[in-house]
Amino acid sequence: MADIVGVAGCGRMGMGMLRKLQQAGFDARGFDVRPLGGVTLDLSEFVDGLTTLITVVRDTAETDALLFDDQAVVARADSLERIIISSTLSPKYVKALRARIPDHITLIDAPMSGGQVKADAGSLTFMTGGPADQIAPLLKAMGDHVHHMGAFGAGMTAKVLNNLLAASNTAMTRLVLDWADAEGVDEGRLLALIKTASGQNWLASGFDEIEFARDGYTPENTIGILEKDVAAALDIAPDDNITLPLAVQTSIRNLPPRRKP
Repeated sequence: MADIVGVAGCGRMGMGMLRKLQQAGFDARGFDVRPLGGVTLDLSEFVDGLTTLITVVRDTAETDALLFDDQAVVARADSLERIIISSTLSPKYVKALRARIPDHITLIDAPMSGGQVKADAGSLTFMTGGPADQIAPLLKAMGDHVHHMGAFGAGMTAKVLNNLLAASNTAMTRLVLDWADAEGVDEGRLLALIKTASGQNWLASGFDEIEFARDGYTPENTIGILEKDVAAALDIAPDDNITLPLAVQTSIRNLPPRRKP
């Protein structure tokens, strides 16, 4: 039977991923609870013949709703063979899914990095856990880099740790720019310096290209997602030495918008 791929959660990331799969020739369809062009609202239509589900919904509550509760895709998709978890979630939650999903359905975690720009361009970076060789052609259609991290759940662990660093970079870069403003140092000149000096980081180096670099915090935007991802990383903290991550989370939550000079 031909593989029928469904992308659930066609927002900033999911829509670009869906389009790249379709452009690569895969039989791919999208589902979202909101009316979006080219995406079905009809769950029966979405699960009909579905063999591979890619979840790109926001958080654990939406994942539970999709898999078990409101949409209950696990129970309704009779042909489902594998689920690919591409949302960024707590690794503990992800690993616990194995006990909640029938054994005949393969679970693979494949969260991604790159933001909407790279999703639209098909140049995402994926971190995978589990038998990711099964989905190599799908990942190739959506991304440029795949890092296999180990058993199921290892990809998600790598993703939340990466995003903890990303949140740290975001919080400190924005703080440094605010301090530079107060001292009359030009933003562009400082960013050019940071790009070639010891303070270099991904946000400062791509500040004018990263779409959310100047955003303030709202629960629904990318800054809000970073704050949520810090919480996912805190869920696997090996000890109680979490002062620095908590400070980063608070800083992210308090970010105001930054205007262009």
